Amino acid sequence: MPKTPLASRPHDHSHCVHTALSEADALCLRKGLRLTALRRRVLELVWQSHKPLGAYDILAVLSEEDGRRAAPPTVYRALDFLLENGLVHRIASLNSFTGCNHPTHAHQGQFLICRECHAAIELQHPAISQAVIGAATEVGFTVEAQTIEILGICAGCKAA
Repeated sequence: MPKTPLASRPHDHSHCVHTALSEADALCLRKGLRLTALRRRVLELVWQSHKPLGAYDILAVLSEEDGRRAAPPTVYRALDFLLENGLVHRIASLNSFTGCNHPTHAHQGQFLICRECHAAIELQHPAISQAVIGAATEVGFTVEAQTIEILGICAGCKAA
């Protein structure tokens, strides 16, 4: 398996979208949840690139497709559903959302965010989560959730 994350390699994003939607369908079926047409479309838009997408960016696309103004609460509800069910992650520093590479199992989010192209590369290193939990425990803090965001330059932008 290549060490370079998929988000940093040239590839067919339609495969990422297809995989994400298939995993979402399976997860919702298994949990007895409804993946409505809007929720599915919002997930599809989030996965169309590896760059985090804000709610208002999603609204703009939906309004353009629909020919009428989409309501912000409906998009936020769809994003909340996707977030609660592990299908997307929220990137707080960018006030945006990115697709989850591993929605079938609970994990903590660690992201490398390129300050040039804004790609968000999801890492999954249990040692990082364990180090944060260990350090927090040492000071009497109980970690309930963690998202680590690291800003830098991706390999593609560095090469350019």
